[in-house]
Amino acid sequence: MVFIGCFNVAMLALFVVSSVTLTFANGAEVSTSLDIGNLSRSSFPHGFIFGAGSSSYQFEGAVKEGGRGPSIWDTFTHQHPEKIRDGSNADVTVDQYHRYKEDVGIMKDQNMDSYRFSISWSRILPKGKLSGGINREGIKYYNNLINELLANGIKPFVTLFHWDLPQVLEDEYGGFLSSRIINDFRDYADLCFKEFGDRVKYWVTFNEPWLFSNGGYAMGTTAPGRCSGRTCSSGNSGTEPYIVTHNQILAHAEAVHVYKIKYQAYQKGKIGITLVTNWFIPLGNNSIPDQKAAKRSLDFQFGWFMEPLTTGDYSESMRAIVKNRLPKFTKLQSKLVNGSFDFIGINYYSSSYINHLPPQGNAPPSYLTDPMTNTSFEQNGRPLGPRVSL
Repeated sequence: MVFIGCFNVAMLALFVVSSVTLTFANGAEVSTSLDIGNLSRSSFPHGFIFGAGSSSYQFEGAVKEGGRGPSIWDTFTHQHPEKIRDGSNADVTVDQYHRYKEDVGIMKDQNMDSYRFSISWSRILPKGKLSGGINREGIKYYNNLINELLANGIKPFVTLFHWDLPQVLEDEYGGFLSSRIINDFRDYADLCFKEFGDRVKYWVTFNEPWLFSNGGYAMGTTAPGRCSGRTCSSGNSGTEPYIVTHNQILAHAEAVHVYKIKYQAYQKGKIGITLVTNWFIPLGNNSIPDQKAAKRSLDFQFGWFMEPLTTGDYSESMRAIVKNRLPKFTKLQSKLVNGSFDFIGINYYSSSYINHLPPQGNAPPSYLTDPMTNTSFEQNGRPLGPRVSL
C-alpha cells in the first residue's frame, strides 16, 4: 500500500519553523515551540510519499499567453474583486508557467517525492471541447513540467479539475449546471490520459468538489459566484448545489471509466478523487439531537460524495430531507459511480461542534440550511482548540 502525504505549499512552513503563535478565541496569544520530537522520514511507513500541491489558476499565471482561454476564475476575480480578500487576481501570481524549472528546483532542494498540480482545462482546450481545437502550446507546457519533475526524481500527481472551468462552457450551457458537461469533461480527461499518461501514474479527477458546489452555488463566494440572495446576481442555493454535485460525480465516473477501459492496462497508473471533510462533534455530549445533527453534517459534506462512490446512491438522510430537489441516479449511472476509484484523497483542515437547529419557518430551501445544524467552535465557553497563525 502506498501512503500519500501531499501538502499545500503554504503548509510546508509548518515543517521548517521552530515556533508559532497560538491565537485563542478570547484574543489571547501564546508563543510556543513546535514540538516535532524526533520526527523524521523513518517515522513514516515505507513507501510514504512526501510532497506539495497547487492549483493551475493559483500558480501558473500567464492567463493570456500560450493560447490559453479564459476560465470562470478569470471572470470571477475581475468582475468581483470585492469577493477576493485583497481584491487581487491570478493573472501573474507566482508565474509557474515561465518559472517551472525554478519551482522544481526548490522542490528538489526540499527533498520532496511528489508534486500534485492541476491542469488548466482552458489551457489545452481553449474552447472547452475537442471540437474547438487542441492548444499544442498548452500540451507542451505540461509535458515540459512533467518531464522536469521526473528528471529531478519527483513523481507527478495530476488533478484534472481544480475549479477553473473554461468560461466558454459556462457561457454556452451553464457549465456544471448542465449534464452536457459530463461528456465534455470525459473528452478532456481522455485527452490528458492520452498525452501525459505514459509518465503520470496518479490521476485525481476532482479536487474538493464539495467546495466547488458549496462556494460557487450555495454561498456565492467562489467562482462562478451563484447563490440565492442579495450577494449574488443569479442562482438558487436550494437546487443548484445538488445539480452541480450530481454532474461532478457523473463526470468523475465517466473519466474513471475511460481510464480503466482505454489506458490503465498499459499505462499502469491509478485514478481517484480528492475530497474534503471536517470532523463534527456533538455540542451536547449527551444530546441525541446533537448526535444526529453531527452525523447529518458529515452526510451533507463528506457523505454527499462518498455515499454514491461506495453505494451508488446518496445517503438516507439527504434523500429524506432534500427530497425532489436531490437528483437521482439511474440504475446504469449508479453502477458506473459505485466503486469508481482506485484511491480516495482526503483534505482535512478543521473540526467543529454541531448542534441541532430546527427548520426556520417558511424560509426558502437552501443547501446551507438543509442539514438543520448550527456550527460553533466553543463548548461552554472553551474553544475547541487554538488557532495557529504563522
